[in-house]
Amino acid sequence: MILSAMPIMIAVLCLMAIAYRYYSAFLAAKVATLNDARRTPAEVYNDGQNFHPTNKWVLFGHHFAAISGAGPLIGPVLAAQFGYLPGLLWIVIGVCLAGAVQDFLVLAISIRRGGKSLAHIAYDDMGKLAGWAAILAILFILIIALAGLGRVVVNALGGSAVPIPPGSKQVYSANSTVAALPSGALRFSPGSDLLWNDGKSRVHFSEGITIRAKSAPSAAGSITLPAGSTIVVPGSPWGTFTIACTIPIALFVGLYMYKIRRGRVVEASLIGGALTLLATFAGGWIAGHPIGAYFNLTARQVVWAMAIYGFVASVLPVWLLLTPRDYLSSFLKIGTIIALVLGTIIANPKMQAPMYNSVFASGGPVVGSGSAAVPGRIFPFLFITIMCGAISGFHSLVSSGTTPKMIRRESDARTIGYGAMLMEGLVGVVAMIAAATLPPGDYYAMNMDLAKGPAYHEKLSWIGADIDHLNVFDDYTQESLRGRSGGAVTLAVGMANIFQQAVNRFAATGADAMRTMWKYWYHFAIMFEALFILTTIDAGTRIGRFLLQEVLGLLSPKLGRPDWWPGAILSTFLIVAGWAYFINAQSFAAIWTMFGIANQMLAVIALAVVTVVLVHEGKRRYLWVSAAPMHFVATTTTTAAVEMLVGHQITLTTQLAKSSPDYAVVTSVLISAGLIVGMLVCTYTIAGVGIWRIWGNPSDQEPPVPTGAIPEVEGEGAF
Repeated sequence: MILSAMPIMIAVLCLMAIAYRYYSAFLAAKVATLNDARRTPAEVYNDGQNFHPTNKWVLFGHHFAAISGAGPLIGPVLAAQFGYLPGLLWIVIGVCLAGAVQDFLVLAISIRRGGKSLAHIAYDDMGKLAGWAAILAILFILIIALAGLGRVVVNALGGSAVPIPPGSKQVYSANSTVAALPSGALRFSPGSDLLWNDGKSRVHFSEGITIRAKSAPSAAGSITLPAGSTIVVPGSPWGTFTIACTIPIALFVGLYMYKIRRGRVVEASLIGGALTLLATFAGGWIAGHPIGAYFNLTARQVVWAMAIYGFVASVLPVWLLLTPRDYLSSFLKIGTIIALVLGTIIANPKMQAPMYNSVFASGGPVVGSGSAAVPGRIFPFLFITIMCGAISGFHSLVSSGTTPKMIRRESDARTIGYGAMLMEGLVGVVAMIAAATLPPGDYYAMNMDLAKGPAYHEKLSWIGADIDHLNVFDDYTQESLRGRSGGAVTLAVGMANIFQQAVNRFAATGADAMRTMWKYWYHFAIMFEALFILTTIDAGTRIGRFLLQEVLGLLSPKLGRPDWWPGAILSTFLIVAGWAYFINAQSFAAIWTMFGIANQMLAVIALAVVTVVLVHEGKRRYLWVSAAPMHFVATTTTTAAVEMLVGHQITLTTQLAKSSPDYAVVTSVLISAGLIVGMLVCTYTIAGVGIWRIWGNPSDQEPPVPTGAIPEVEGEGAF
C-alpha cells in the first residue's frame, strides 16, 4: 500500500500538539513544580559573560540551534533503509515520552542547582563514585558526539573522494576531451560514462568529472581505472560563504541588542534575519564567481576552520557571538522546517519507500554496525541510528550547560526544554519523509558505495531498487550524486524534490527553470544541513569547556573559574583538539555508529540522574516518567554496543591472523572498542549507584544537600 505524505504529516503535528498541551503541562505542574517567584541562576549570578538573563524566544532560538545537530537530519535518512514506518514510530513516541521529558527535567533541575552541569548534579546527588563516572563518561561522549557531528559538516562542505570499484572503465566519445591535471588527476569533459561490475552497471556524467587514479591504462575511447581510484567531488563554496557570513552578522546583532540599542530584540532580529537571507542568496553568486575558489575548501581545511571557530565561540562572552549566531541560525532552521512542512502538505508526495523493508531488516548497504562482520539489524540499530530526533543524551549537556545560565523565568523552561525538543522531532519526521518520497533506486544509488553494488544487486531488484534515474538529478543539481553515502546528499535531494513538487502544484515549470530551481534548492539544503550542525559544535565546545574547567578546578581553584582567561583557553583547546582528532581519524560509518552508542548512553545517564533527584525530592510516585524511557534506551543501546564489540573482536582477530596486519585498522578498532567498554562501565556504574540510592537507602534518610543550589521559595520543594 502506497500512502501519501500529507496525512502522515498532519497526524504527527496533531500528536505533538497534544503532547505539548497536556503531557508537558503535567510535567511542569506536578513533577518540576515550576515557580516564577524563584530567582534563576541568570539573575542571581549575572556576570555578563556566562550568566545572562535572556529573552525567552532568543533563548529558545539558541537552545534549539544548540541541540539540533546532525542526528534529526541524517539519522532518519539512513534509517529509511528499514522502511519509513519503524523510524516514524520511534521518532514520534520517543520525542513525546522520552526525549522532551529528559531535556525539560534536566533543565529544571539545573536551574534549581544554580546552573550546574549534569556531572556536578550527579556528584552532589549520587556521590563521588557516580560523579566521577559521569564526568569521565560525559567528557568522552561529548568529544565523540562533536566529532560525529563535525564529520557530517566536513562531508557537506568539504571536498570528498568517492571510491570507484576496481576494474572500472571510464568511457568517453571521440568528441570528448581528457585532460591530465597538475595534481595527477584526470578531468573528463561532459558526456563520459563509468562502467563497473563487468559492464552491468553504468552511470552517465552529463557534467564534467574529475577522477584521481595512480596510473590509468588507456585504449581508444576508454580508460581502465586501477584499484584505489576515486571520483573527486568539490566542496560547497556557496554553503561555506553563507556560514562564514553568519559570524560577523552575529557579532553585529550581539552588539546591537546589548550595547548599541539595548533591549531592542525585534529590531536586531529583523536586521540579522535580513542580512542572513542576503548572505544566503549572495552565496549562489559567489559560488559561480572566481572568488568562490577561496571558499572551496578541502575536508582538512573545513576541520581547521571548524576548530578555529569552535575555539573562538567558546572563549568569547556568550552574548557576543554564541547566542546571537544561534538565534539567527534558528531563523533559517525553523523557517526551512516550516517551509518543508508546508511543502509536504501542498505537494502531498507519495511515500515511495516501503512501510517496512523486510529485505534489509537484518542488515543492508546503508545502515551497519561499523564492522563488516556484524550486520546492522533493525533491532537494535534503528534506535542508535535515529538519535536526536527521538532522544539524545547530548541535549542534557545543553540543558545543564549554557541554557540554565541564561533563562529568565522558571516557566520558560517548559517552552524551551520540552517545546524545542518537539521541534527537533518534527525535523526528524521531515527528514524521513524527504528520504521516503524518493524513488528507492535513487535512494540506494546515492547512499551506497559503488563497490557494494554487486553484493546487493539481487536484493535491490527484489524491492525494485535496481534501476535508478540519478542522471536526471545529476543534471538538475550539476553535481555527481552517485555513491555520496552518509545521508547529507540524499536529504538535500529529497528536500529539493519536495520543494519542486510543491511549486508544480501552482505553476508548471519548463526544463530550464526547473534546472535553475533545483540547483538553488540543492545547494541551499547542503548549506542548511551544515548550519544546523555547526551551531551544535559551538555550543557543545563551550559546554565541554565548562565541564573540563569543573574538573581542572579540583586541581587548581583558578582553573575552575569560568571568567579566568588562561583556564578558559586551556580547557577549550583540549576539547577542540579532542574532537578534531577523531574527525580525521575515523571513517564516517565508524564514527556515526560510535556517536550513536555514546549519545544514547549519555541519555541513560541523564535519565538515571533525574530519577534519583525525583526520589530525593519526595516525588517517588512520578519516578516512571524518567525510569521507563531510561530502561528502554539502556536495553537497545547496550544490545547495539555488545554487537559492535563482537564485530570489533572478529575484525581484530582477522587482522592479527594476517602475515601483514593493517595496523591502522587495528589501532582504530582498539580505540573504538576501548571507548565503548569505558562508556558501558561508566553508565552502569551510575545506574548501579542510582538503584542503591533509590532502593538501598532508608526511607527516612535525608537527601544530600546540593552545592550551588538557588535558595528555596517558601512552600516549594528544592527540586
